[in-house]
Order: sequence, then C-alpha cells, then structure tokens
Amino acid sequence: MIETTPAYPPLATSPDLLSLETPPALPPLETGSDVAARQALRDQIARLDAELSELAASGAPVAGALRRRRGGPRILAIEELEGMRDELVERAAGARRALGERGAAQELKRRTLEEMALDPGQHRFVRISREEIGEPGCGAWHARPRFGLLGMLMNWWRVKISSGCPLPARRLGRCAP
Repeated sequence: MIETTPAYPPLATSPDLLSLETPPALPPLETGSDVAARQALRDQIARLDAELSELAASGAPVAGALRRRRGGPRILAIEELEGMRDELVERAAGARRALGERGAAQELKRRTLEEMALDPGQHRFVRISREEIGEPGCGAWHARPRFGLLGMLMNWWRVKISSGCPLPARRLGRCAP
C-alpha cells in the first residue's frame, strides 16, 4: 500500500488562516427611518437640481458645479446629503434672486422707453438697447433732436429706432482689423 500525503495542509492547521485577524465589523444595517430620510433627501436634491437646470435654461446666472466630494462611488452619509441639498438651495436662491433683479431692471427700462416715446424732450439723448429690455437682436431707441442743432434749439425731439445689427466689415468693402 502506497502512502500519499495531501497536497494541501488541512484548514485547521494552516498557519496563514490562523494568523489572520478577525475581519472588521460591518456597519449596522440602516433602520427604516434612515432609509426614508435618505430617500427624502435624494428626492429633494433631484427637485432642486431640476429647478436649477430650468433657471439656467431661462438665462439666470448659475454658480459653478457642486464641490467635489471624496473620490469614488459610495453611499453618501445623511450629513453629506444634507450638505449637498443645502448647497443646491443656496445656488437656486441666488439664481432666482439674480433673475428677479434682471427682470426688474428690464421692466424699468421698458417703462422708460414708453415714457420716452410719449415725451422725447424729457428724455434727451437717452438710449435704450433691445438687450436692456430683454429682447433678442441688435437695435436701440434713441431720443435725439429732429433736425440736429436747429431741432435742439427749437426743442424738436423724437425717438429714433436704429435699423438693427451693423453689417460685417467685408460686406461694406472694408477689411476687419
């Protein structure tokens, strides 16, 4: 009878396995309230992100990207989710405020334009561009005297509307510098 030795030592006597430390303890499983809190925070972040995207699409100045968190994919802690939500709330509030201020400035320019059309003499040499009232394209309204110096002396004022965007230099026969 031939005696054979096993190729591998038995598991109980293996020195590698006996020298290993016990594995680190896993974090406790989340309770139902933690799961609900995470889901609520993720829903709030998604809503705020969508609102911020709509504000950016409407032309509001939106601050840069969110601060980078520690690298790699991972499950964010509740505190980190709250911090991300708070940062998005601040950015959305700033964008709404800037959009409101710009709307108020445009409304003021529109009122000035209406007043200028009714009484150009009270708004001498005032110029309002399309951009200032929120309209696309080039062009401006300008209160100027009707016949130059004579019109200015006779108090003959009118509102003149510019013809729009200037022609490119090549079409005018000049070379652009």
